[in-house]
Amino acid sequence: MAEETRVVDTTANPAPLGLLGFGMTTVLLNLHNAGIFSLGSMILAMGLFYGGMAQIFAGWMEWKKGNTFGTTAFTSYGLFWETLVFLILMPKWNWFSGATSGAMVAYLFMWGLFTFVMWIATLKHNKALQVVFFTLFILFWLLAIGDATGSKVVRTIAGWEGIFCGLSAVYLALAQVLNETYGKTVMPIG
Repeated sequence: MAEETRVVDTTANPAPLGLLGFGMTTVLLNLHNAGIFSLGSMILAMGLFYGGMAQIFAGWMEWKKGNTFGTTAFTSYGLFWETLVFLILMPKWNWFSGATSGAMVAYLFMWGLFTFVMWIATLKHNKALQVVFFTLFILFWLLAIGDATGSKVVRTIAGWEGIFCGLSAVYLALAQVLNETYGKTVMPIG
């Protein structure tokens, strides 16, 4: 007789960690883009560690759970934050010259394209996640348009839209934590 062994996944849901790393860092960067305060060490540190490393860790944990979408999203956006911070810091450290405006337009456009395709994948998930990815793809393309045109108005609009995007991710993360903790819907996610 063959014996059947079942493995039960008892690991925690890594999505709230990744969503909070993304959401809180996005809000802070976009407060800068909206013109509320200047870019400084607080935003860069958040980008490296919470936006970057925490999302990479969450992506790794999603991989262990067999979640291709979560692995791809969290690892990619974690590495986005790492590259963005280094794009800002490398010229200041005299490692390389700064990215040209055209190069940043291409960078932001490609992240927007990637996010658009990821948004299509969210159509099989909850509404809150759809909002996060839809507003993120708009954010990337607004930032690309702002860089392409040099328009401070577009950049400011992108900042406010990015604040909404980040807050939508924070909402989803906290909803997942509270809903799981209480075993019922405390904060709806659709």
